[in-house]
Amino acid sequence: MSISVVMCVRNEEAQLAECLGTLGFASEIVVVLDRSTDKSKAIAVQFAARIVEGAFEREGERRHAGIDAAAGPWIFEVDADERVTRELAAEIVKTAATSRADRHLIPVDNFIGMHLVRYGWGAAFGKGAYVGLFRKGTKIWGNQRVHPKLVLSGTAGDRLQSPLKHYVDRNISEMIARLDRYSTLRARDLREAWRENGEVSETLGKNVARIFGRFYKCFWRRKGYREGKWGFLIALMAGLFPILSYLKAVLEDE
Repeated sequence: MSISVVMCVRNEEAQLAECLGTLGFASEIVVVLDRSTDKSKAIAVQFAARIVEGAFEREGERRHAGIDAAAGPWIFEVDADERVTRELAAEIVKTAATSRADRHLIPVDNFIGMHLVRYGWGAAFGKGAYVGLFRKGTKIWGNQRVHPKLVLSGTAGDRLQSPLKHYVDRNISEMIARLDRYSTLRARDLREAWRENGEVSETLGKNVARIFGRFYKCFWRRKGYREGKWGFLIALMAGLFPILSYLKAVLEDE
């Protein structure tokens, strides 16, 4: 079966080639270049990728620009900071050839630097698995700037067994920078929703409560405690995300 890899890129020259080098199983590679000013395009061309260029404010716009350009019928989404192992590549090919379902979850091994952190991810600050392999037209990205909501159609198939390697942050400073970036984008989404609805639907108390609720979810329910201090840090970042987003939305200018 034809498998189109879709990836969105913005100034990823430092790691793009390594990612593209793991995608030899694909029938085609579609690279969406979002305002890239480095050598990302030249690197993508070296791997015979189909290039889609543009300026996309929202993640869903970027994703769908690539999906629309893909031949399909199967789409595999991957990012430049992720690596497909040989085992996962073989499983993707086999699944696309035999599955009667419309989508499949792919497990993710997340790395901070070179340290593997398996437990504790979630609550909008990391993914333990994602709908990465799907038939074209069965996964629709929402319009939010950060963590867009998904609309899925068709039937869900078995979760794949081989994990994708995701080098999510190089160090703690990069993790904090990501929290700052995510909360800024979320604040814009909140202000936009409040203007459309004519009211502020969030409260300080509600978001303070979310600190503890999200920390508990990541550290205990998702077993972040098994990662020790790393698990505590991930749970803390997840807990702070909503309150920082809210405070930026009500205290800062657009």
